[in-house]
Amino acid sequence: MPGSNGTRQHTIAAVIGNRLSPFEFSVLCEVFGERHLGVPWYRLDVCSPDPSPVSTVIPGMKLTVPYGLSALRRADTIVVPVSGLVVSPPPALLSALRRAHARGARIVSLCTGAFVLAAAGLLDGRTVTTHWRHADALAQRYPLVKVDSHVLYVDDGDILTSAGSAASIDLSLHIVRQDFGAEIANAVARAVVVPPHRDGGQAQFIDQPISPAASDHQFAKTLDWIQANLHDTLSVEMLARHSSMSLRTFARRFTAATGTTPHRWILSQRLLEAQRLLEATELPIDVVAGRCGLGSPTNLRQQFQRAVGTSPSAYRRTFRTSA
Repeated sequence: MPGSNGTRQHTIAAVIGNRLSPFEFSVLCEVFGERHLGVPWYRLDVCSPDPSPVSTVIPGMKLTVPYGLSALRRADTIVVPVSGLVVSPPPALLSALRRAHARGARIVSLCTGAFVLAAAGLLDGRTVTTHWRHADALAQRYPLVKVDSHVLYVDDGDILTSAGSAASIDLSLHIVRQDFGAEIANAVARAVVVPPHRDGGQAQFIDQPISPAASDHQFAKTLDWIQANLHDTLSVEMLARHSSMSLRTFARRFTAATGTTPHRWILSQRLLEAQRLLEATELPIDVVAGRCGLGSPTNLRQQFQRAVGTSPSAYRRTFRTSA
């Protein structure tokens, strides 16, 4: 956890190059830049293999970069967003990434930044993702890499990869959630004005028009109603009636709008609520299980272990904040 020893900040190094995509880079600045949340926040260093001003895909827009590749030596997390580096990564960068990974740094790619990590040999034998348009090219160029084009991001422990563009927000918030817990991640999401967690995957965005369900007022009211009643028994039949839709229409429109099934979406919301209650309250585990709709402590522990990778009690000890 960044700064948990009270002596130093967790340093994130963003490695950029010419023809930088401003969107993903801006996500890094927005999520990991200076914040005042009552916790020791990240230090964000921007570096480049080339000391010259870095060009962007916007004509005439350039960035002055303060650090070279030596910044990777002190970084706890290294992020490679989208830039021209994906076409022909400099050997010095690939060597620096390999050294950083060997000493235990967390390595992250956003969108096609995965091509750089693959060129360094860091993705061999791993499951990763990238923008769906480039997933086949990544798999063909690096056959030892298992490319999943259906997810928004993949957390493989010490290496994390995101899908295209806005999925970089999802992965960045996931990293904050890992480091500081759900309450802080939710605060960052509110500041950036995005959902703290999106279900589903890239499949919902592949050459499909935006579903009218996403802007349907009654449908949005139903999602709000679900979140306010997570403690209750929620059946698809009940939700369809609340939305004034047939069961088949509701299921179809729900998946189109959220990218997942009603059951999986409700479960994820219940787990997020469990995380919030574990962090922000001293409620007993059985009460937390009841309030988030998971019923018994046993079910809460099973679902929590499967989704979060730890027990509710261990999570509370790590991320407990003032109520």
